[in-house]
Amino acid sequence: MNILLTGGAGYIGSHVAAPLVSAGHHVVCFDNLSNSDPSVMERLEAITGQPVPLVTGDIRNGDALREVMLGHAIEAVIHFAGLKAVGESVAEPMKYYDNNVRGTLSLLEAMADCGAKTLVFSSSATVYGQPQYLPLDENHPTSATNPYGRTKLMIEEMLADVAAADPEWRIAILRYFNPVGAHDSGLIGENPNGVPNNLMPFIGRVAAGRLKELSVFGNDYDTPDGTGVRDYIHVVDLADGHVAALDAIAKTNQPLSIWNLGTGTGYSVLDMVKAFERVNGVPIPFRIAPRRDGDVASCFASPERAARELGWTAERDLDAMCSSSWRFEHMLATRNAD
Repeated sequence: MNILLTGGAGYIGSHVAAPLVSAGHHVVCFDNLSNSDPSVMERLEAITGQPVPLVTGDIRNGDALREVMLGHAIEAVIHFAGLKAVGESVAEPMKYYDNNVRGTLSLLEAMADCGAKTLVFSSSATVYGQPQYLPLDENHPTSATNPYGRTKLMIEEMLADVAAADPEWRIAILRYFNPVGAHDSGLIGENPNGVPNNLMPFIGRVAAGRLKELSVFGNDYDTPDGTGVRDYIHVVDLADGHVAALDAIAKTNQPLSIWNLGTGTGYSVLDMVKAFERVNGVPIPFRIAPRRDGDVASCFASPERAARELGWTAERDLDAMCSSSWRFEHMLATRNAD
């Protein structure tokens, strides 16, 4: 298939591009580079053995989307182009509604105009809001505790309405838990601009001496050690889940499908710190900081539906997450030294 990856130069997009290219698909990345590095495309070429085109553009620009879709005869879209920092969304909600919600509407309009009605959407476990029970399955009631989560929930509702109105659509909603780690090659990984909002790149930069210490946001949650518990999934497993979902919706008569992508196991922030120190033999100094607005105490998945319907399960363990993240940090350090 000819597949467009919006946000394709980003952390998750680049990791999904690799197995798609290896499976024989023609992949085009579309990215405004607001939180990504165009050099990732060279590293993707080193991984896949062939160039992956990058078109610089914004999903809110419908004409640019139509041009790239028609120019590359796009048949399916995997949509990663969203702002994703919980704290930032609380401080700047309009920015999130503009980019995430308005941008997705622009994308859907362009897809409909170009006759490309197959979509895999990068959603989030934040749509479950404050958990009423754990583990979280796809039937758990949805809500949101922050503007970021609300944008994901609004988009999910928009996609459900589109699918109900036009049965030609084939839409997969993938509710991610917490992607971490890096490609086995060490060439691509999570490298956000500025101070990281996610745990693992923050740990990696502290380990590499690029940041002084890790900020642990809250140690008074109702969890075993007081720090937040999350379901961390290796990004390569997550990427394989996208390939499985795309294959599944190409064969189904259902306009809309929803799957969790997680491991089913929760680890606390301090669990992650200790594992990184143990696996990589480096100290991670940290300090306790105030809780972040919009965070929940514990959140982990029931991945049973994905296992049953997609034949997909997460295979890589916590040690692999920590070792691959550190390998990527070494690559960045070497590249920056050059």
